[in-house]
Amino acid sequence: GPLSERRLLDVRLGELPAWLATCDLSPQGLLGGMQKAWSSYYDKYINVKRGGPAGISMLLAGYCLLSYGWNYQHISK
Repeated sequence: GPLSERRLLDVRLGELPAWLATCDLSPQGLLGGMQKAWSSYYDKYINVKRGGPAGISMLLAGYCLLSYGWNYQHISK
């Protein structure tokens, strides 16, 4: 299909600048992209019939890493 309708993982490296130029970088476009990414993540890892703790634990691990990164200056002093 057209370049603007492809997902990021379907875009070749040489097509990346042209694909980025087709993206909506307005606040509403970025918010829509974040909502789409979250719903995709939620459907794949959390909202599954026989899901384990993998989705929630990935979120927790990401939160721990971000929190440590944000507080690293305070910890290292």
